[in-house]
Amino acid sequence: MKVVAFMDTVDRFRAAVDARDLAALDDLFTEGIRLYSPVKFTPFEGKEMVMGLFGVLLRTFEDFRYVGEYSGAAQTSAEGVTLPSAVLVFRATVGGKEIHGIDLLHFDEDGRITEFTVMVRPRSAVETLGEAVLKGLVAEGLA
Repeated sequence: MKVVAFMDTVDRFRAAVDARDLAALDDLFTEGIRLYSPVKFTPFEGKEMVMGLFGVLLRTFEDFRYVGEYSGAAQTSAEGVTLPSAVLVFRATVGGKEIHGIDLLHFDEDGRITEFTVMVRPRSAVETLGEAVLKGLVAEGLA
């Protein structure tokens, strides 16, 4: 896969998140995408579930902004294969708690996101985020 393909996806992903444009995210995910969350042991699986989760996240995060970006390759969680990847560093607020985190994105041969891992610190922010996301997922009928 060309580096350009997944870098275009990164740019489009960041623009969609910045604009809080859920519809713009739809083309960027594979049907079988897996999202590994800091608040749930097993991944969220499938485009429908991940899109629902993103709808909740886009409403939950306050002052969300990406503050850094790295690209390269990394091993996936599920298959253990090395794929083109990007790390996006972010800052946000949830329920008055400052959050510092990263999004690790893995791309398929078409440049779409096939695996997504979120890591967040500090622990108190993870707990606050987990409570807020669960409340949103329940409200959406996803949990």
